[in-house]
This record gives sequence, structure tokens and C-alpha cells, in this order.
Amino acid sequence: MPIFSKPLAVAASLAYLAVVAAIGYWSIRRTRTARDFFIAGQRIGLFVTALAAMSASFSGFLFLGGPGLTYRIGVAALFINLPVSVTAAMTCWVLAKRLRLLSEIRDVYTIPDAMACRFGSRATSGLAALAVIVGVVGYLGSQILALGRLVESIFGTRAWLGEWSLAAAMAAGLAVVLFYSIAGGMVAGVYTDLFQGTLMMLTAGAVFYQAIRVGGGVQRIFAEISQSADFGSGFLEPFGTVPVLTAMGFFFVFGVGTLGQPHVLHKFYMLRDPKQLKWMPVVLAGSQIICILVWVGIGLAVPALVASGRMAPLQQPDDAVPMFLLHFTPDLLAGLVVAGILAAIMSTGDSFLSIGSAAMVRDLPKALGRPIRDELYWGRWAVGAIAAGAAVFAYLYDDLIALLGTFAFGTFAAALAPALAVGLNWKRVTARAASASIVTGMGLNLTLEFVARQDVLPNLPRIPLASGALPSAAALAASFAVLFLVTWLDRSPQHIDEDVAAVMNA
Repeated sequence: MPIFSKPLAVAASLAYLAVVAAIGYWSIRRTRTARDFFIAGQRIGLFVTALAAMSASFSGFLFLGGPGLTYRIGVAALFINLPVSVTAAMTCWVLAKRLRLLSEIRDVYTIPDAMACRFGSRATSGLAALAVIVGVVGYLGSQILALGRLVESIFGTRAWLGEWSLAAAMAAGLAVVLFYSIAGGMVAGVYTDLFQGTLMMLTAGAVFYQAIRVGGGVQRIFAEISQSADFGSGFLEPFGTVPVLTAMGFFFVFGVGTLGQPHVLHKFYMLRDPKQLKWMPVVLAGSQIICILVWVGIGLAVPALVASGRMAPLQQPDDAVPMFLLHFTPDLLAGLVVAGILAAIMSTGDSFLSIGSAAMVRDLPKALGRPIRDELYWGRWAVGAIAAGAAVFAYLYDDLIALLGTFAFGTFAAALAPALAVGLNWKRVTARAASASIVTGMGLNLTLEFVARQDVLPNLPRIPLASGALPSAAALAASFAVLFLVTWLDRSPQHIDEDVAAVMNA
């Protein structure tokens, strides 16, 4: 049942598109310099910054990928959400203040810029920029894939496009993202984040209530899932249907790894007044917890509906959210949530395009000693190149949104979290240690991920891992170990500039 049969849902979705177009047009007039394009001119207040960080954290990964992953592996998927209670405060206390203060004393727009200030090494900042580009291609790919899955399910394109349906849906969504990303950069993205974050917080509670109501209450949902031959009691056990190491790996990567997510950390550069950071954990964590209700509600209700025969088994687990919205929610609520998810995907896509283009036209050229003069002009061209690469990668990856997102999140985490979180708080860490950590984390995560995908690369040798171990968790642990080991072994003298040392002491 495509969305065309629901006039109110269509109206809400069209209203969303009108708002996005207006934001894109408005942002063109406010984007005049590279500072505007990459960090929104550093004019953003507390509430907008917090919602932008929340939107960048969740987006299509949470709203579409989360319930789909729950449908496949059970409640073990919720281990991804458990760290939310501490990650907001941890990120703000460990990194946010130092990153924002660095942008006060230096011309800092990006995470590789911060690395260059702290370690005084072009090699370290260049490796960080490379890690950002690799992670952006993967994470942006998950957003484009989520966009394609949503458009495909909501508008029923499978019936008339067949095997080309997903590719066409991804291309259509990507065209809209490119419009306001190229035009307005981070200005467009951050205000779309505000719109999306507000909309999703307003509708999350209603979706959760509707999911529990349609499912017949929590007890009935649990009873129907546990008695189902397709799901069974293992679905509701603490570690779901996956090995313990998989669930704990989710918790480790999405807990500690949040300290290496440039699309979230980048938002702190935009904050107008660093003094407002003391309130950031409350606003950020509160908004995240509210939005998680969508994942929990639909993630439990859909398996129960399938188990009871009230919903047909899903052809694709990522269809859980669009099928629930089309068949079991009031038209207006369905339209608002679809609009919110579209905004989430597109605003996050814009964030990734902005930091990816900055890495390509600002960070890498500077690390190579060949800075580009007109960063704004070439940054807009880089947006198109990154988007095309991410779309192709997502289409070829051909798996769940959440699994692609986990791979990309893990790439950022393993490559950047140790060098950033430890390096900006411990002066003993050297540039060699940071560089070794980045290479280890990025290289090991990519190697383990692609070796594990025997369906894509069947001739690669297997690398033994404990049963259920996540490649990204192993890579993140190795990255931390290498950072501390090289720091302990490296006795070469290092120099930290006085202003940077003052920031680290703040």
C-alpha cells in the first residue's frame, strides 16, 4: 500500500519537501565563506547545536536501521542504545570544550585541524583526514541506502521498477541532498537538523504509544514473539540471537567509539558561546533518549505483529518502519514521521558531505603541503564526488542499513577515538603514537570487515576472531593498545605550543 493512498501523509511529506527547499534557498544567502560552509559561521546557539549533534548521531541509522536490525537479531540490537545514558556527558566533558576552545585560538574547522594543532604533524593530520574520507563514504552510504529503502517502500517503486527500484530511489533522494548540500553546506544542514530533531522528538512518543497499543500491550508483544516459531524466546533474551561478544561489541563501539565521530564532534565548533557547553549533556542526552522510543517501539511491535499474523513477514528487515507506518498508524502521524525520517537522513547526509569535502579540499592538501586557495568553490565540487562514491559503495554493499552504519561508525571510532580522546587530554601522547593508532584502527577495521564478507571477496584468507566478535570492536581495542604502547616506547622529545597546552589544561 504506497503512500499515495494516504492523502494526509502525502500532504505532510510534501510540506516537508517545501521546508527543506526553503532552508536550502535561505542558506545560499548565508553561505559566503569557507567558514560558513564548513562550520556555519560559528553562529549557532545551544539548542540548535545539541539537536544538530543528536540528528547527526541517529538519522537513518536509528530510525530505519535500528528496528530492522532488531527484527533480524532480537533485543541484542538495543545494546547499541544502552551507552546513550553516558555518551553525551562523556563527549562533552572529554572533547567538546577543548575542540571549541581550539577554534577560538586557531583557524580550526575540522577534526584533522585539531590533530594538526595538538601534534604539530602533517602526517598525523593527513592520516586523520584520510580516515574521515573513508568513514564518510561508508556512513554517507548508509544514509543514502536508508533514503533509498524508505522511498522504495513508501512510494511502492518495486512494483513498477523491479530490480532497478533501489538504485532509482537512492538516486532520487541523493539529488535532493546534493541540492542544499552544495548550495548551503553546513548552514543548510544544521537548520535541517533543527527541523528534523524537533519533529522527531514531537512524534517519537506518539509512535511509541501507537506501537505498544497496536501490539496489544507489552505483555502480549512479548508473549507473541516468544511463542513464534520464526522468532522464539531467544529473540527476547538479553543477547538476542547473536553471540555475547556481538552484543558487548555493540556496547563498546557505540559507547567509547562516540569519542571519534567527526560528524558529531564537528558540531561543537559551531557553538556561538563555549560557556553554554555546561548545559549540552542535558539537552543532547534528553533528545537522544526521546528519539530512541521510535526504535524500541517499532523494533518490538513489528515482530509481534508478524508472529501473530497481523503483518506479512518482511521481505527486507529494513522495511519494518515504513510498513508499520503505512499500515498501523494514523495518516497524519505517518506523514509526519516519514517527513522527520527524510529530514534526518538528508540533514545527516549534508553533515557528512561537509566534513568529507573539508577533508578533501582543506585537510589533505594542507597535510601534503599544497593548500587550495578557493576552498569554498572546490568544496562544493568535492561534495558531488563524495556523494557519488558513497552511493556506489552503499549499493554494492547490499546489506542492512544498520550493518553498513556499524561498519562506518566503527571506522571512525577505531581510527580517531584513541588519538582524539587520549591525545587531547594527555600531553605524553606523541605524534608517532597518534599516527600509529590511526593507521592501526582504520587498516584493521577495513581488513577485518572485507575479509568477513566472503560473499563479496571469496578468495581472501580468513582471519581468526572469537565467535561473534565485531571487526570494529577488535580494531578499536587494537587502536587503543597501539596508542599506549607507542607512547610508552617513544622517547623522542615533543613540543606542544603554549596556546594549545593552555587549552588542554582548561
